Amino acid sequence: MLLTAIIIYLIITVAVGAWSSKLVKNSNDFVLAGRQLPLFLSASALFATWFGSETIFGASSEYLESGLQGVIEDPFGGALCLILFGVFYLRPMYRMNVLTIGDVYKRIFGKRVEFFAAVFMIPAYFGYVAAQLVALALIFNSISDISISNAIMVSAGIVVFYTFLGGM
Repeated sequence: MLLTAIIIYLIITVAVGAWSSKLVKNSNDFVLAGRQLPLFLSASALFATWFGSETIFGASSEYLESGLQGVIEDPFGGALCLILFGVFYLRPMYRMNVLTIGDVYKRIFGKRVEFFAAVFMIPAYFGYVAAQLVALALIFNSISDISISNAIMVSAGIVVFYTFLGGM
């Protein structure tokens, strides 16, 4: 029953991605949904991006071991970071009409600094993406007989396919 519900959820999610792919005309549409999302959808997407599997799995087990003191930095520190970024950097970035932090570095410091910023940012995302894929694989493994390694491959396939369809 649970596996069926998860599969239905994933099918609906991929269907929404397929439908939204028809709206993607350029990189701005792909990365930022054409800057047309209402605030509640933007906040939801940001929340889902920022608070991923490490929050769901890691923070909940840490809370059981250490209490609120053990996890206070995760939701509140992350929220404070997002608020401060929004207050001080979002408007200037919006005016610059950039899509990524790398674009900001390029605009201010040139292509060379943009390249080095990307060199340092890309490995950080590997760890983040790996954590998300392992978390989804653990869910698949716990509700079915699929091995963790196969579940990671299935998870990666779903994520790549969804991203390929519609971007944000």
